[in-house]
Amino acid sequence: MRGYIGYTTCAALNYSFLLQAIYRYMTVMYPMRLFWQSTRFQILLILATWIFSFIYPFEFLFNNGIIYNVDNQICQLPLRRSFSIIYMSSCVYAIPILLVITTYIKLIRYVHQMSKHVTAIVVYTRAQKELKMVRRIVILVMILTFICLPYEIFVLMGMFTSPPQYHFRIAYIFVDSSYTLVIMILFQFTEPVRSYAMKKIERCTGLAVIDQVA
Repeated sequence: MRGYIGYTTCAALNYSFLLQAIYRYMTVMYPMRLFWQSTRFQILLILATWIFSFIYPFEFLFNNGIIYNVDNQICQLPLRRSFSIIYMSSCVYAIPILLVITTYIKLIRYVHQMSKHVTAIVVYTRAQKELKMVRRIVILVMILTFICLPYEIFVLMGMFTSPPQYHFRIAYIFVDSSYTLVIMILFQFTEPVRSYAMKKIERCTGLAVIDQVA
């Protein structure tokens, strides 16, 4: 169950980045189609990604694909040449990452075309703002991809030869570190949260100083 939950949450995380990119894209490309930007439609997309994230591991979960690795003391898909490992890698990493990058590239081209034509300042400014938000999403995805590179290398290595004995231990050190880094970056990118946290810190610091003086 821990292995299954790990594959599920990892997919849900990556597809959450894709949903954000799609929302920014629709806001710029189809500003008049308000239903696509509505809360109801966004909730439907979120539910769809969560349902997919919970269902896609069934392929290897009910085929006993997840097994206990004694050396690494973890239940995972063995990193070897198999349909399950290719299927998992595609669903969790390849599809959402490629779609996020594709969305970003198309949005860049559209904004550049807007700059060459006579466009309302408000519309162009909004498009640039949304492009900036998608750029931040791409940065997050690239950071995740880069830091999780050892896991990806071990997956490719497993296609041709046996990975090192403690490959899962090594890979998940980097995976866990990437999630910590993503939280820090999201904190930096999210202005309201950062401002609120800084005010709280300053308030607590001020109260501590007053207590010391008293």
